[in-house]
Amino acid sequence: MTEVNIQDGSCRLLVVDDEAIVGKRLQQVFGKMGFVVESHTDPASALKAMEERPFDIVVTDLKMEGIDGMEVLSRVKGINPEARVIIITGYAQSETEDEAFSKGVFDFIAKPFRLDELKQVINRAVEELRQ
Repeated sequence: MTEVNIQDGSCRLLVVDDEAIVGKRLQQVFGKMGFVVESHTDPASALKAMEERPFDIVVTDLKMEGIDGMEVLSRVKGINPEARVIIITGYAQSETEDEAFSKGVFDFIAKPFRLDELKQVINRAVEELRQ
């Protein structure tokens, strides 16, 4: 699969993870690929950002204080049904994964994940959004 390169900054990516290092790293990688990337460690502030400006792709951690990834998924889908939501988690269980897919998650990735794995999923999401 060829790597998507978004030169014009037309694809907006929101990262929601309570570990700041994850957001910082993904911001660097996907920013270089041409995405407009915003990263939040607080799910409430991420959702506020989503209400204020549209995001095409949301990458969220599953286990976070207060608002978890499932709630982020539900709220994002309520704000923008077209957004592609990718859940990343260190707590992958088949029931949780099944629930996420029933709520419209684009993909579910277990931590620790390889950056290439996430890039492939995001590339698929971009391709789907372009169709």
